[in-house]
Amino acid sequence: MKIAVIGATGYTGAELLRILSMHPRVEVSVLTSDSSAGKSIAQLYPHVRDIYKHTLQQADPAEIAKQADLAFVALPGGLSSGIVPGLIEAGLKVIDLGGDFRLPAPLYETWYKKQAPPVELQQQAVYGLSEWYAEEIAQANLITNPGCYPTATLLGLLPLVKNGLIELDSIVVDAKSGVSGAGKALSLNTHYPEINENLKAYKLGVHQHIPEIETQLARVAGEDVTISFTTHLVPMVRGILTTSYARLKDRWTTRDLLDLYQQVYEGATFVRIRPEGEFPATKEVATSNYCDIGLYVDERTRRVTVISVIDNLVKGASGQAVQNLNLMNGWDEATGLGFVPVYP
Repeated sequence: MKIAVIGATGYTGAELLRILSMHPRVEVSVLTSDSSAGKSIAQLYPHVRDIYKHTLQQADPAEIAKQADLAFVALPGGLSSGIVPGLIEAGLKVIDLGGDFRLPAPLYETWYKKQAPPVELQQQAVYGLSEWYAEEIAQANLITNPGCYPTATLLGLLPLVKNGLIELDSIVVDAKSGVSGAGKALSLNTHYPEINENLKAYKLGVHQHIPEIETQLARVAGEDVTISFTTHLVPMVRGILTTSYARLKDRWTTRDLLDLYQQVYEGATFVRIRPEGEFPATKEVATSNYCDIGLYVDERTRRVTVISVIDNLVKGASGQAVQNLNLMNGWDEATGLGFVPVYP
C-alpha cells in the first residue's frame, strides 16, 4: 500500500516516518510540508538520510491521490479540516492525527475556538481507540486518531466504566506530559529555560481533551460523564502518565480489579497490566506502542487509583495511527509495531 504523510515535518510526522520504515506492507510515496516544499526531508531531519530520499511537496489532494492509497494527516489543530474533504473526495482513505474530527461540531467550536469541519464528514469519522473500536475501524474510510492524553486516560478508565463499577461524578484525572506533546512550534511555555527543572500545570478547566475524554466515557457508560482533569508539563521529551481516581460503587479489592482488567484486555497486544503492587513509569514504554496500566484500591476510602503510561508520540499519536492502519486493512494490528521500548 502506498502512503502519504501530510505534514511530515512535525514531531508526529517524523515519528510516522520512523515507524513506517519498519512496516513490511507499506511504501511511503508522498511527503508534504507547505512551509518546506522543495526541500528534501533529510535537510530537515538528517536522521532519515538514505532512509527517505523524498522531496517535500505542497499538499494537493488531487496530486496526492495519484501517488498514494492512504494519507496520514499530521497537521496542527484547525488545519486538517481544510484538506481532509479533498483527500476523501479524491478516493483516499485518511487517518487524521489532529483534533478536527474528534468532537461534534458544537463541542469542537466551543473548545477549539475554530470552525468545525463539514458535519457530514464528521459523522463519517470513526474514533480510532484501537483496543475498543476495532470492528468500526476495520470498516472506516476516515479515522480520527485519539489525542495523547485521552488515549492514556481512556484505556485506564474504560474497564471500570463499562462494568458500572465507579461513581461517574467522582472521576479526577491528574495528567503529566513531556514537552514534545506541545508540538514542534516554538513557544515560551516549552522554551528550555522555562521548562527545565520545572513542573507546572496548564490549561486548567479549558484543555481541549476534556470533552474528548468525557464523550468517549459517556459513549461506553450510556449516560453523561463529567470529569475533573488537570494537565502538567514535566521536563522530559517523551511520555505521558495519567493518574485517575474514582469512587467505587461496591467494595472491590485490588486483586479483583486486576483480574477484571486482564479479562478486558486479553488479546490486546499493546496493553500490559502490571501485577499487584507494581506501577508503571514512562521510561518503561518509551518509543513503543505499549500502554502499561497499574492500579490500587484503597479499601478504607473505597477509591480506586489507575495509573496509565504511554509514549505520547507513539501510542498517543503515530503508533496508534499505524495500529489503526493495520486494522483498516485487515492486517495483524502489531504489523510494523513490534519494537521493544528503549531503556534506559
